[in-house]
Amino acid sequence: MSKWVYGFGGGNSDGRAEMRNLLGGKGANLAEMASIGLPVPPGFTITTEVCTHYTQNGGYPDTLDAQVGEALSAIERDLGMSFGAVENPLLVSVRSGARVSMPGMMDTVLNLGLNDETVEGLARKSGDPRFAYDSYRRFIQMFGDVVLGVDHGHFEETLELAKEDKGVDLDTDLTADDWKAVIEQYKAKVEEETGEPFPQSPKDQLWKAVSAVFGSWTNQRARTYRRLHNIPEEWGTAVNVQAMVFGNMGQDCATGVAFTRDPSTGENDFYGEYLVNAQGEDVVAGIRTPQNLTVQGKQKNDSDLPAMEEVMPEVFQQLCEVRNRLEAHYKEMQDIEFTVQSGTLYMLQTRTGKRTAAAALKIATQMVEEGLIDEAEAVRRVDPAALDQLLHPTLDPQAERNVIAKGLPASPGAASGEVVFSADRAEALGQEGRKVILCRVETSPEDIHGMHAAEGILTTRGGMTSHAAVVARGMGRPCVAGAGELRIDYKTGKMRVRDVEISEGEVITLDGATGEVMQGEVATIQPELTGDFAKLMAWADGIRRMKVRTNAETPGDCRTAVKFGCEGIGLCRTEHMFFDADRIVAVREMILADTVEARRKALARILPMQRQDFAEIFKIMSGLPVTVRLLDPPLHEFLPHGESEMQEVATAAGATVEQVRQRSLQLEESNPMLGHRGCRLGITYPEIYEMQARAIFEAAAEVQRETGKTVEPEVMIPLVATRRELEILKQLVDATAQAVFAETGQTVAYLVGTMIELPRAALCADEIAEEAEFFSFGTNDLTQTVFGLSRDDAGSFLPTYEARGIVKQDPFITLDPKGVGQLVSIAADKGRGVRGDIKLGICGEHGGDPASIRFCQSVGLDYVSCSPYRVPIARLAAAQAALEESERDV
Repeated sequence: MSKWVYGFGGGNSDGRAEMRNLLGGKGANLAEMASIGLPVPPGFTITTEVCTHYTQNGGYPDTLDAQVGEALSAIERDLGMSFGAVENPLLVSVRSGARVSMPGMMDTVLNLGLNDETVEGLARKSGDPRFAYDSYRRFIQMFGDVVLGVDHGHFEETLELAKEDKGVDLDTDLTADDWKAVIEQYKAKVEEETGEPFPQSPKDQLWKAVSAVFGSWTNQRARTYRRLHNIPEEWGTAVNVQAMVFGNMGQDCATGVAFTRDPSTGENDFYGEYLVNAQGEDVVAGIRTPQNLTVQGKQKNDSDLPAMEEVMPEVFQQLCEVRNRLEAHYKEMQDIEFTVQSGTLYMLQTRTGKRTAAAALKIATQMVEEGLIDEAEAVRRVDPAALDQLLHPTLDPQAERNVIAKGLPASPGAASGEVVFSADRAEALGQEGRKVILCRVETSPEDIHGMHAAEGILTTRGGMTSHAAVVARGMGRPCVAGAGELRIDYKTGKMRVRDVEISEGEVITLDGATGEVMQGEVATIQPELTGDFAKLMAWADGIRRMKVRTNAETPGDCRTAVKFGCEGIGLCRTEHMFFDADRIVAVREMILADTVEARRKALARILPMQRQDFAEIFKIMSGLPVTVRLLDPPLHEFLPHGESEMQEVATAAGATVEQVRQRSLQLEESNPMLGHRGCRLGITYPEIYEMQARAIFEAAAEVQRETGKTVEPEVMIPLVATRRELEILKQLVDATAQAVFAETGQTVAYLVGTMIELPRAALCADEIAEEAEFFSFGTNDLTQTVFGLSRDDAGSFLPTYEARGIVKQDPFITLDPKGVGQLVSIAADKGRGVRGDIKLGICGEHGGDPASIRFCQSVGLDYVSCSPYRVPIARLAAAQAALEESERDV
């Protein structure tokens, strides 16, 4: 017979901490605390498997009722109380408990088992009728809301009117008779709203509550939380039924929440709050002002309320001993809930405490110093994604903020500046030293100069992988995308949201971590990357196998990436260099030319600029490898659009505006992302790639001669589908290299490889590897071509796909292992089969995603490449991936 129920308490437990998948985090930890002798009220856990059965079948397993009855009997024997009895009644709490903490997302019912008769028995047993009737009204209010679906506002309104009638402010000022009157009104409201009297059978109450808690696994807020935190739907929740202990029986009773260390700073301080004569929801609801546990905390928060250390010194000392035991046992900072009943301490929960990134680093490094954990465990402890909090300026949590709109948190960090609506204006003001926020309906590659000049970027359209989001993350600029409430009017230079109007020049603040848009300036805090951060990064670097490179093409990005510990450049996008104002005309002239001679003339003007770009990058990287991708995007992205731009190009090219317009029409494509781009440009216009190769090798020779350091360029040919394409273009690159070496007298070691971003290239990687010395997986385009999706447009329906379970995560954020990943694995194996020393890396957005990095480790890639501000994240994630792999191999 399947075991659906696991008991705990009285020094014995059926479960243990390692059984969290079956018992949920709360149930597993209650069992563990009881096993190590901590004061845990007895109870039992109904497993997550029952939740799955209930969700799939709409009912419970046949043997569950009997197992719950046996578990209830065990509690009754342990405490000498009876569930449903009038005299000495056993009351229970019914709480959820998923595998991972989902605070506040699912439902809880306290004081279950009270009815019109048992409340009188509780009053007689406790000798405190006020406490008994207070507990009953709490039960009706919570049960009515959670189980029966009666809006909690009805109960709150009744309670407020009762306090007004009595002329009191606090719930604790109401008497037993007052509570009796409130209870009758509560019951009447329940019957009015549901058509049924409030249930009086404790057994009926229990099963209704259990069903409600299981049902809350699928409520909207729980679904949203799971989606945001990548928690699988199929995990389900457990239900914990536990004997009630009461913090609201008088002045020698209390309830509270504590962290064994400060969750904000990580300091080894006991941190928490409590309330005398209260139940747990009072602390959470904020109806009364909580008091600090410690005198130190009281002084730090400038509170006049007495600390628990002063009011209940003996119980406080017991709690300190529990704190020490839990940390020594779990070797991790704990978040605990407790109740004090008549001077006796009871533990209701312990779990790994949520903390800021700064606190996570401090706690991990401190615990290594204290001998609780080793360096490898410290590396495991810190969530790589949380490092974003440390790598960008963040808003001062103490500062006031006026939030006017919210979009997607597309790129972390915080920034304030004057609103501007054009890239040119952003650049102009930036050159004056003014801080600006570039606000656009959506951005395009032509906005790159304005994006670079801006402190932050705000768009009303687009998603987490839109152009604005991807470029902003690469630049380390805070970005809020898809703020659909906002309306931008370029003509009037105004932005509106509801009754708020923002004109160009007014100051706003963006929080790229939350997606909030605020009116006015909000103070920020700059990141600190020394101390605990540097220590953890050094430990991670000693563990990881994969190298971490960066995607960068500007000197600023390169310097940032070096500061963050990158080991080379995995993707230098040369097209981004073409959009600068001083060269875009020459680029357009080259594109619009209809003869080789005209193109070469324009390219000759671009060559020294491109050579200078590469020289500066090679100097900054100081001998680290640099992978340069030759021109990749379709030419339409560079074309002039307005009349003035066409006139400018026509003048430079010695042509008429009509000739420029006609040439633009010739170059238009119906699907340019799958058209004349990448290596196809190099095949049809070889002079473009020849110029770029010359710029690379001349810059490398120059820097090598000036610095005496080896320069390691890696020339990457994009969008290759066949071996012959790469063969032709590699011959061009090699010939250009030899010509430059002969001219300069310098020889530079270099590699020629390709970006694997088409399914055919992955499947034919063995043929392509005959020419390629390295593969760099361009998983952005590979995802597009495998799924048949447009990265810029898929945001309109991918959220629905995630909500419906069609995809678990956005495939542009986390690499799809079954489709895209299988192609990466095939290509890696085929490439190594032909060329054993082939270098394998990834340079798509996935290179900075921890889950994708784990996949890269599993297929044996040599490096990942990511945006500069994600380099530390990738370093830590690569170390964790190496640890996971070594554990699997044991």
